[in-house]
Amino acid sequence: MIQANNCRLDQSTNAMRRIFRCGILMVSLTIGLTGCQSFGKHEADVKIIYERSAQYHMPDRNPVIVIPGILGSKLIDRDSRRMVWGAFDPESVDPTTPEGARLISLPVEGNRPLSELRDGVEPNGVLDKVHINLFGIPLDIRAYVGILTTLGAGGYRDEALGLHAIDYGDDHFTCFQFDYDWRRDNVENAKRLKKFIEEKRAYVQQAYKKRYGIEQASVKFDIVAHSMGSLVARYFLMYGDADLPEQSQDAVVTWAGADYVDRLILVGPPNAGSINALTQLIEGFDVGRPILPYYQSALLGTFPALYELLPRPRHGAIVWDGDKSGAVLDLYDPALWDRYEWGLASREERNVSFLRSVLPDVANDMERRRIALALQTTILRRTKAFHEAMDKPARLPSGVDMFLVAGDAADTPRRASVDRQTGTFKIIEYGAGDGTVLRSSALLDERIGGEWRPSLVSPIDWSSVLFLFSDHLGLTQD
Repeated sequence: MIQANNCRLDQSTNAMRRIFRCGILMVSLTIGLTGCQSFGKHEADVKIIYERSAQYHMPDRNPVIVIPGILGSKLIDRDSRRMVWGAFDPESVDPTTPEGARLISLPVEGNRPLSELRDGVEPNGVLDKVHINLFGIPLDIRAYVGILTTLGAGGYRDEALGLHAIDYGDDHFTCFQFDYDWRRDNVENAKRLKKFIEEKRAYVQQAYKKRYGIEQASVKFDIVAHSMGSLVARYFLMYGDADLPEQSQDAVVTWAGADYVDRLILVGPPNAGSINALTQLIEGFDVGRPILPYYQSALLGTFPALYELLPRPRHGAIVWDGDKSGAVLDLYDPALWDRYEWGLASREERNVSFLRSVLPDVANDMERRRIALALQTTILRRTKAFHEAMDKPARLPSGVDMFLVAGDAADTPRRASVDRQTGTFKIIEYGAGDGTVLRSSALLDERIGGEWRPSLVSPIDWSSVLFLFSDHLGLTQD
C-alpha cells in the first residue's frame, strides 16, 4: 500500500488529532474524498516491485489517465485566481458569504439547458493535497498524492510526496491527470474527457514519432478512475461525446470511446449511487464547524453531478416510514423534493439567504424559490435520463477490458427512511462497502431489490472484480 490512512497528521498534540479526525475535513461529501478508517494494513514496497517496468517507455505500453472523484479537482475563479475549492485559509472562498456562495454555486436559472449555465470557475489540477490554515498553522492533508505518485502522473516523482515513490526515469511522458469541474453534469464532463484524450493522443503520437520514428502510432489509453470519475469515464466509453437523447429509452450504447480506451479501471465507483448524496442534499455539507465552512443544501442543490450520485429507486434504498417491504420513494419526482423541502427547495433561513445571494435582482423570495424549483426539476429529469443511459445492459466490445476495484469491509449506508408526514430522514440499515459506496452499488448488482441468485446480475460486463479491505479513498492508495 502507498499509504494506509490518508488522514494521518504529523501533529504532536492530542487536541490537534481530535480536531482533525476524519469526518471534519472535506473528505465526507458523498463520493469524492470520503472515508478515513485505517484497517492496520501493511505497506507494499511498490518501488521494488514495479520500478523496472515503470522505466520502460516503448510504444507497446499504454499511456495512463487518472480521473479523480467528486471534490477531487481544484477549482479557481478565472478572473481573480482565487481558490474556490481545494484550500481552507483566510484567502479562500467562504460559502456562507454572498460572494462565496455566488462563486462556489452554479448559476440558478430555470428552464435552460444545464450546459448553458456557465460561470467563471474552472478546474485547476487534481487535488493532490488539501491546504488548511488553522489558527495560523498551515497543514497539508493528502488526498490523491498516493495514486499520482505511484503512476508518475503530472510530475509526481518526488520521494517526499509519497511512500516508496517510483522513479520513472527522465523519459516518462505517458501519464496524465484529467481535472474537471465536478459540480457539473457528468455527461458534460465526459464530452470534455474526449477532447482531453484527443489532445493527449496527439501529444503521445508526436513523442513516438520523435523518439522512435513511428508515424501516427495507434495509441489507446488505460484509464484509472476513482469514485464519480468512474461515471465520467464509463459514460465516455459507452457513448463517447454524444449527449443524452431527448427520450432516455432512445439511448443506444455505441461504445464510441472504445477507439481510445484499452483498459478501464474503476476504483470505488458509485455505479448505483450512494445514499450519502441524498443526505448532503437534505442536510448540507458540514466540513467542520465552527472552524471550517458549512455548505448549504441549497448551494449543493445547484450541482447536477451530486444528483447523479443518487441511489436508484428500484433498489429500494429509500423507503417510507421504515417499511422495508413497502413502497419506495421516487427520487426523480420534483414534487417530492418540493414537499419535503430538499435541496434547492429548502425553506431553512440559511438556504433562503443563499438564494437571496445568488438571485439579488429577483423581486422576492417566492419568485426566487420558483426559479430554484424550475432548476431542480431540470436537474432531476437529467438525472433520470443519465441513470437510465448508464444502466443499459451491453457487452464490452472486443479488445476492451473493464476492471472493478472496490471495498467491502466498512459499514456503508444501505437503506434510509423518510417519515411520510414530517419528511424526517434517517439511515436505518448498513451494508458492506467502503464506507461511502456499497459493494452492490460498485457492482451495479441488480439482485438488490429483486430476486437473489448466486451469480451476479449486472448490466456491466465486468472483465475482473477485486474487493479490498479499504475505505473509499484508501482504495486509491492500494
